[in-house]
Amino acid sequence: MRRGLLLLLSVCAALAAAAPASAQTEAPEPPDVAAPAFLVADARTGEILAERNADARRQIASITKLMTALVVLDHARPGETVTVVPRASSIGESSIDLVPGERMSVRDLLAAALIQSANDAAFALAAHVGDGSVPRFVELMNEKAQELGLDDTTFVRPDGLDVPGHRSTARDVLALARAAMEQPLVRRLVRQDSLAIAGGRELFGWNDLLGEYRGLFGVKTGHTDLAGWCQVGVARRDGATVYAVVLGSPTRARRNDALADLLDWGFDRFARTEVVTTGRAYASADLPYTDDRVDLVAEESAAPVLLLGRPLVETVVAESAVDLPVREGDVLGEVVIRDGERVVARRPLVAAANFEEPGLLERAEWYAGRTLEEAGDMLDAAFGAIL
Repeated sequence: MRRGLLLLLSVCAALAAAAPASAQTEAPEPPDVAAPAFLVADARTGEILAERNADARRQIASITKLMTALVVLDHARPGETVTVVPRASSIGESSIDLVPGERMSVRDLLAAALIQSANDAAFALAAHVGDGSVPRFVELMNEKAQELGLDDTTFVRPDGLDVPGHRSTARDVLALARAAMEQPLVRRLVRQDSLAIAGGRELFGWNDLLGEYRGLFGVKTGHTDLAGWCQVGVARRDGATVYAVVLGSPTRARRNDALADLLDWGFDRFARTEVVTTGRAYASADLPYTDDRVDLVAEESAAPVLLLGRPLVETVVAESAVDLPVREGDVLGEVVIRDGERVVARRPLVAAANFEEPGLLERAEWYAGRTLEEAGDMLDAAFGAIL
């Protein structure tokens, strides 16, 4: 049936939720939250939608434990048994009161470190993976940071307690959180606000927004005197997923408000937008023995959730000419919608109607008509040249 391909490119205007081809006005300014450093990002692409001092190096407190978890999972199995070293049991502040010589699984210690932000659990894990050497484990943390491209991050402790030189940025925290959330065990743990583990312990989380902010499913809070109140959070709502990072808020309540306000602002940047319309003719193809053309229409619509104000590229690849017969619904091409390099929608294009193959007499009449038409064109051209 196929005779050739026609490639069509067209650039659509910036999207608006209600009118895909109309221009979107300037995005509103992000909220002026109580934090010296913050950012908001599209979880699917990592694109930062808003930021303040995203590259300023700061203490990040227990957000550090996301890296601790990544390194542990690189070098140990969740079911492994850890023997608590004496130094781990002496680490203060948030803890689960580990006892020297106590034996617990890697999984339970990770739960304690990520849910209750237990410093003793993080230290016990570091000693286990570092073969008794916490400094060796910290070396692994910094190697992992380089592997992830966290160029402005330096780790000195596995727990995130204040110490000179222990620094990161909001931008690096975003990358760290995205990497951590690729781990199924981390994803399961950071969405819990409580959990029972071995030794009769009940963990209670510090993430006040879990269960309170619609769609939030992670990832980590932190607080020290030097870091202030910090958090990286991710939420999914109505087809969009948004990250927000807040570093250095003055109080726990203002940190919570800041994160919620930034996530709200981020979700407002997305809308479900129809980019392919059912029944719309995106191309047409020539038919033999007739001057008719068959319209190629989208059989179904596409309305993904998209970041507003972005130009999209619509690409149509379709048959330029087809043989007969043609049946309604025959797939003769496709339309693809891209946001940059990312495909956001793809739909087949089908014949909009039936066209039968003509009989011998009809084809002969068509050829005769074409011959007379071409002869007339030649005569017109000849007389035009004489005149």
